[in-house]
Amino acid sequence: MYAMRLSPSIDLRTPKPTSVLPRDPSRDSLQSSSIVHPRTLPVAFGPVVRSSSLDCAARRRISALSAVSQDGHTLKEELDDSPVLVELQPIGSESQFDRVVADAQQLDESVIVVWMASWCRKCIYLKPKLEKLAADYYPRLRFYCVDVNKVPHKLVARAGVTMPTIQQLWKDSKKQAEVIGGHKAYLVVNEVREMIENEYTA
Repeated sequence: MYAMRLSPSIDLRTPKPTSVLPRDPSRDSLQSSSIVHPRTLPVAFGPVVRSSSLDCAARRRISALSAVSQDGHTLKEELDDSPVLVELQPIGSESQFDRVVADAQQLDESVIVVWMASWCRKCIYLKPKLEKLAADYYPRLRFYCVDVNKVPHKLVARAGVTMPTIQQLWKDSKKQAEVIGGHKAYLVVNEVREMIENEYTA
């Protein structure tokens, strides 16, 4: 066997160093100036504001603006106190019906009585829209509902009710006007509103 003879100038343990170019100071300054901290933005964009704090600030500003009138005086927030809808108060007997119209007569007020049935799809669809309408007139005008299947037929006949839904305005213990709800809901609501306004302007 022949032994391999290595040159003393070759060192297998360490790699041969590569040539390194001198650093450019201007290049370093350019890189350092372009670095942006991940939690901040450049001055041109202003400070970082979290969405939650922005929402809180916006809500405070809106509340402050809504609480001040044009002449600088603070106003009481009436919108927060006004209901979005008012549930129709159910009437379940003839005696209760008589008591409702009698109390309204004593207070010189009108009441709206909505006659409906649980099996009537139009009634079910119309009811929440009438509840929104009731909120517009609350508390000066009260809305009631009667399920024709849960009261004596005598009361239904006395009120002159024929399905589909009927909205009646009662005053002085007498029926003053009515709207038959056989067509589209928004038309019925508009007619009921017109019926009420006619009563108040008469």
